[in-house]
Amino acid sequence: MRFRHPDGSTVHLAYCTNVHPAETLDGVLAQLRDHCEPVRRRLGRDRLGIGLWLARDAARSLTTDPASLRALRAELDRRGLEVVTLNGFPYEGFGADEVKYRVYQPDWTHPDRLAHTTDLARLLAALLPEDVTEGSVSTLPLAWRTPFDAEAATTARTALTALAGRLDALEELTGRSIRIGLEPEPGCIVETVADAVAALTAAPNPRIGVCLDTCHLATSFEDPRTALESLATAGIPVPKAQLSAALHAEHPHLPEVRAALAAFAEPRFLHQTRTRTAAGLRGTDDLPEALAVSGHHSATGHGLPDGTPWRAHFHVPLHAPPAPPLSSTLPVLQDALALLVGGPHPRTHHLEVETYTWQALPSESRPRTRARLADGIAAELTLARDLLTDLGLKELP
Repeated sequence: MRFRHPDGSTVHLAYCTNVHPAETLDGVLAQLRDHCEPVRRRLGRDRLGIGLWLARDAARSLTTDPASLRALRAELDRRGLEVVTLNGFPYEGFGADEVKYRVYQPDWTHPDRLAHTTDLARLLAALLPEDVTEGSVSTLPLAWRTPFDAEAATTARTALTALAGRLDALEELTGRSIRIGLEPEPGCIVETVADAVAALTAAPNPRIGVCLDTCHLATSFEDPRTALESLATAGIPVPKAQLSAALHAEHPHLPEVRAALAAFAEPRFLHQTRTRTAAGLRGTDDLPEALAVSGHHSATGHGLPDGTPWRAHFHVPLHAPPAPPLSSTLPVLQDALALLVGGPHPRTHHLEVETYTWQALPSESRPRTRARLADGIAAELTLARDLLTDLGLKELP
């Protein structure tokens, strides 16, 4: 979906296909047929943006076989789909029964991450619509926090510098500019926007910026205005933003709230949980760990203090917040979106709805058919569209 900003530039809105992951090229083609095109039809659009997730094997197939890449481009066109951004965070296995910590491997200390991200940038340059010259790829925020030492930090910085050089060469060759966004995430070396500023100002490059995920921002209790102002002051670009909402519990000490939270504790994904106390931000790596011990025992290092609100890294559908006593952080998304595209000029031109947890929702909320999933994704995009038009952007055909 495209929108005209009041300054005359185009803002793109897509949804990320990691919600129906596929490891192979055949699987990606099936995604377009079985999921993406039905969402487009529900929205009544002739054209729909998608943020492709290409696993390692699918990406390698496309980079080694030009005919396959041409076939993918033709299939996108045939189904009324366009791609201006890729999700390069998960490497492989995102549809596994248990993903958890595996999603952070390989990290930016490993040459496979550099090779894969280079492949994605080259593929995106070939997949961009004819009238678009800029693409974005989001990637993991360097690494999970452990193990990571000074030597690892140097290795990661060297890899990003090498990537930036390859992106320069790619633009010279193709005329397409591809930028990379590190995606701050709780528990990682770059957990917050403040961490991103510190990491990226140490080795500044206009090709490397931040992918602002509003679920992660909210989970870490970051203020959108403070975060974006710090990026602007440091001159760090925002190649893309992911529109997502976290799980919020206002009164986690109440038994009924803890029971409601427990319904979101599931085995596939990691749901880092945070609370903001007088002593600062406290957190656990997963929701079950947060729920394990009540607040007055938290000094042992288990559980979370439960006298202040909790937020969990669980991407809940934008249009369907959880039932009380829980809620979502949609207001944080709205504040961030207003700052990103509501001003005289957009801070980013690439927006992506990334709710990959539809099948991880509590049983009663999960879509049981492809049709129900398509309905839900279309409803999320409709909400995002309405937020954009409320900010003065005009939807384009």
